[in-house]
Parts: sequence; structure tokens; C-alpha cells
Amino acid sequence: MSLLSPVWTALLYLAAAVFFILALRGLSSPRTARRGNLIGAFGALLAVVTVFLSARLENIPWILGAIAVGSAVAAPVARRVKMTQMPQLVALFNGVGGGAAALVALLELAHTGDAWVRVAVAFTLLVGAVSFAGSGITFAKLQELMTTRPVVFRGLPLLMGAVLVTAVGTAIAVVLSASIPVALVLLTLGLVAGVLLVLPVGGADVPIVISLLNAFTGLAVAASGLVLGNVLLVVAGTLVGASGTILTRAMAAAMGRGVAGILFGAFRGGSTAGSTAVSERPVRSSSPEDVAVLLGYAQRVIIVPGYGLAVAQGQHTAAELALALEARGIQVDFAIHPVAGRMPGHMNVLLAEANVPYESLKEMGEINPEFKTADVALVVGANDVVNPAAKTSPGSPIYGMPILEVDHARQVVFLKRSMRPGFAGIENQLMYEPQTTLLFGDAKDSLAKVLGAVKAL
Repeated sequence: MSLLSPVWTALLYLAAAVFFILALRGLSSPRTARRGNLIGAFGALLAVVTVFLSARLENIPWILGAIAVGSAVAAPVARRVKMTQMPQLVALFNGVGGGAAALVALLELAHTGDAWVRVAVAFTLLVGAVSFAGSGITFAKLQELMTTRPVVFRGLPLLMGAVLVTAVGTAIAVVLSASIPVALVLLTLGLVAGVLLVLPVGGADVPIVISLLNAFTGLAVAASGLVLGNVLLVVAGTLVGASGTILTRAMAAAMGRGVAGILFGAFRGGSTAGSTAVSERPVRSSSPEDVAVLLGYAQRVIIVPGYGLAVAQGQHTAAELALALEARGIQVDFAIHPVAGRMPGHMNVLLAEANVPYESLKEMGEINPEFKTADVALVVGANDVVNPAAKTSPGSPIYGMPILEVDHARQVVFLKRSMRPGFAGIENQLMYEPQTTLLFGDAKDSLAKVLGAVKAL
């Protein structure tokens, strides 16, 4: 017997949907992102409680046990994950969501006689399986459990096309027959399609595919809502699908590429791919003391954070350095590229963690005209997002990608661990220019040494 009337159930679902929309609104800005997360979590809690109070549930001990086991596993993992591993965590969460939607649809197939519901079942099976398998490959690539380079082989486009055509035919068979064995074949084809979809993607394109797969999961969840007759699942899934699609397009635009080029560019050599190639060309390197002099006697400094800063966990030291320079009357800003790090907002969250004021974080469109007024551009662990090849080399895999124009600054200082290229696997010509100085070493250690030298001036 349910404890809530249909009217109260509908009202509580409506409230949860409103909380989800407010959560997305909050996540649109670093200043309100934390509040948005809390609002979204409360909306999810309200939705779960509403289900328990309104539905006639069986096997409640098993349900509560599954929730307890999931919470016991997820909470410690989420607390221990490093900021540099956040995209991998997002990929795992996304994949689990798609897989769960597919399994729910599979179980419901035997209990429905409505043809339109079976259409939703087939859609959920296929798209959920693609999301699950594809997210697993993106996790493996980012975690470096497999190569980050595109994996292509002769006949891959034909194989992918054959799998998709067969999957569509099998989906039609599921709708017509409602057969569980046929549904299992469709599920398998979806898993194969997910793997084949992501294998040709490499390097800096992987986080964009995570966002695309997140949209797939949202669509699968929305379809599973149709299968279960649950309006809130339809609303929540649609929100995730829409926001994931918008984010995918925004990230692709920030890379200066189309989504189709990201997914299939490796077939014609156009995908960004990691590389271990190291140039032997000479560069001008410097000491922390020399860099401190450049910074300490400048009037305007722009700091450009990248993935190397996140890996070294040097955000707090970077914030201290900015404060030390500002104490000397120097104007300091942080230039944020939309895809710096491994996901949108990566650098914003990292620097907010170090209490860098939001006013000091300048987006690419705002800060680019100001580089020409900067005495020093301090690049900490970034490479591809400041590489002039994106503007000057038509054959480059990053050609056309909007970049932070650090080459317009009077002096450029790169803090790098080595001369290894960035995720795109290409050299940065700016490192060999006369106005550029390199300081080699771990970003956190190098920043600490520069900070000490600045304070000693």
C-alpha cells in the first residue's frame, strides 16, 4: 500500500524536477556550482524518497542492501579521487547510469505488451549499452590502462557500419517479437558499437566524447522513464541529454572542431592523439631566481594554468605566488581556457579550491586582448591551449582551435616537467622563441622555489 496519493506523488516529482533545473542553473557558474550540486543532490534524494512512499515495492530488503553497498563503495572512492582523475570518475558514473538503464529495460521487456513501450525498450538497450561500453574505454584511455592514441585498423569503418545496421535490424526484431534472447543480442551489439565508437578517439578528444556519452546516458534514462511510466525519469534524463549535448558542442567549439571530426577524424588522420616524441632543438632555460626577477619587477602578470598544475597539486602555491606579486603592486590574473585540464571548469574548480578570487579568473575571450599588455605570461603545465600552431599550421591536428594568445606577452615563462608534447602530440613553437624561458621541474616545486625567490627580492 502506498503512503502518498497520486496528487502528492506528482507534486513531489514536480518539486524534484524543479530542483534538477535549479541545479543545472547553479552549475553554469563556478561561483554557484557548489550550491547547484547540493540542490541537485537534494532533488535526487527527494525523488528516491517519493518512490519509496508512493510505489508498491517488493524485495525492499534487497533494494536497501543494494543502496547500502553502493553507498559504501561510492562515498570513499569519490572522497579519495584526485582532481586530475575527475574525468575518469565522471566516465565511470556515466557508464554505470547507461548500463543500469539498459538492464531495467531488459527486465521490463517481459512485462509489457505495448509496441510503443517496446520501442523505448529497444532504444534504451542500444543507447545504454553504447554509453556503458564507450565510457569504459574512455576511462581506460584517461587512466592510461590502454593507449591514449586512436586505435584504428583496416576495415574499422565497415565493421562499425555493419554493427550499427545489424543493431537497428535487431532493435526492430525486439519490438516485433519481445524476445529476451533477441534483446540480449541487441545489448551485445550495443556494447560492441560503444567500443568501436571510442577506440578511434585519442588525446584531448577523449573528454569531449565523455560529454557526448553523458548525453547518450541521459537519453537512455529518459527512454527508461517511458518504459517504467515514470515522468521524473523522463524529465531528468531529458535534462541530462540536453545539457550533455550543449556541453559537447561547446567543448568541440573550444577545440575548433566538429563532433563528427572528433569521432571519425582518425580515419583521415585528423584526431588529436598523444605522443611521446621529444624534440632535441635547443631552448632557453632559467633558474627560479631568474624567473622571480622577471615576475617581481613586472607590472602585469598573467598566469595560465594547465593539466600539469593539477597533476602536481600546485594550485595553492600558485595562489600564494599571486598574492606575493600583488603585495608588490603587480596586477595578476589567471587565464582560463575552456578545455584546459581534462574537462570544462577543471581549472576553475582547482583554483577555487585554493581560494583564488573569482574576479581573478578570466575566460579566454576576456583575457586574450590583454596579453599584449602583460609583461610576463607564466604558463604552468599547459601546452596545447597556448600553442600558436592552432593559428599558423594548417596541417596541425589542433589547427583552428581557439587558444590563449600568450605569444603576445612581452615575456613568456613555461613551467614544464619535460619537453614532452601535450596531448595533441605536437611541438609548441613558442618554446623556441627568443622571448620564452623554460623552468623545468615539478610544477609545485618550481612554483615554491619561485615564490621563495620573489619573497627574497
